[in-house]
Amino acid sequence: EKADPQKTAFLLRKAWTVYSVTPLYGFRRARLRDYARLLGAFIAAEKQKGLAVEVGVELDIKVALSSLADIRGSELDQAALLVQLSSRSRGSSRNSEDKPVWWGWFCSVFGDELSESVPEHFTCLPLFLSHGAESYTALVGSWFQKTFDCCFRRLAISPLNLSWMVAMWAGCKLDRATSAVELVFSVPRLAQPLDISYAIHPEDAKALWDTVQKTPGEITQEEVDVFMDCLYAHFHRHFKIHLAAAKLVKVSTTIASAHCDGIVKILHSQYLPGVLMLLTELAISQIQ
Repeated sequence: EKADPQKTAFLLRKAWTVYSVTPLYGFRRARLRDYARLLGAFIAAEKQKGLAVEVGVELDIKVALSSLADIRGSELDQAALLVQLSSRSRGSSRNSEDKPVWWGWFCSVFGDELSESVPEHFTCLPLFLSHGAESYTALVGSWFQKTFDCCFRRLAISPLNLSWMVAMWAGCKLDRATSAVELVFSVPRLAQPLDISYAIHPEDAKALWDTVQKTPGEITQEEVDVFMDCLYAHFHRHFKIHLAAAKLVKVSTTIASAHCDGIVKILHSQYLPGVLMLLTELAISQIQ
């Protein structure tokens, strides 16, 4: 399904930290307003170092939970769940707008493999992305883990997965590719950290991928390996450096960028479902 660009625009061009989440037990979509009040009270209590806070009182941090029905791959997927924290400065009028300070959202895009294998009372939203202060991520994660008996784990992205991402995204068709395809490598076993940045013109990268890919719409590990080997050979021919001996830590394209630490930035609304499908697959593989 194509997500509505207007409803998903806020997801683009933000650096999201990615996590995998085990299925939520006892989660009820009809109780989102109750969950928002309870989560707000929990955050307020934690910020006041454990002092009791009455549920429903006026708080400095506002919590909103809502469904993003557009973000799912199939009818078996649950609609995405958005958690937004907003701040109201002390002394401001009741009619003043709250300022968003943190976003987090759970989603599943073609997560059928997991949803078909869990019991009835579990909700499968295996991919969680957060943007904002880590302290709020920790508080929200703690509340969800206690309330729904789930577990959050930071999703590291391996060099192998990064190579798949750059091959897939470099081969995507766009009316206008505005940025270079960039690969960043970390050189191991040096006294001082050293990174190597390798930028390729987007049209050159796509032309290379088109010569490698045998069946449009299908990608194999062999094709990804050939694509990367060609890039390595070109770099070695010019600089006499074997990039295969270094560690691929980040890839950037016009579609999206991804870092091995699990930081992802999605740049193009047309390919939002495809990027989320790949991340959902990685999140499920970490859970299983």
